[in-house]
Amino acid sequence: MPSSGISVDSSREQKSAAVRERAEARWQALISDDIATAYGYLSPTTREVVSLDQYKAKVARGTFREVRIDDVKCEAELCKVSVRLTFDRPRMKGMVTPLEETWIIERGQFWYVYRG
Repeated sequence: MPSSGISVDSSREQKSAAVRERAEARWQALISDDIATAYGYLSPTTREVVSLDQYKAKVARGTFREVRIDDVKCEAELCKVSVRLTFDRPRMKGMVTPLEETWIIERGQFWYVYRG
C-alpha cells in the first residue's frame, strides 16, 4: 500500500482523516469477506509474526454487516478509533457492538494494531 506521508508531526485533522479512511476501508474488506485485503492493513511488524493463514483462522468470516466510525482521537503516532459494528450470529441478527481500535503511524502510513 502506498505511503500517504503521514507522520507524528502531521496535524490532528490530517491524522484523523487518514486513519478514518483506512479504518473504513479495512472494515469494508472484512464486511465483503476480503480477508487478504483486511490483512494488508495490519502493521508491518504484525505481518512479520502473523501469517495471512493465521489471520484468516481467527477472523469471524461472513458475520459482519455494517460499520460506523463514531470518533477518532489522535495523539503523537497513535490514534484510537471508536467503531460501532453491526454483525450477525446464527440465532441473532443485527447485533451492534462498540469497539475501540488502535492505529499506529509506521513508514508514513497508518496501520491497524492487531491484538489477535
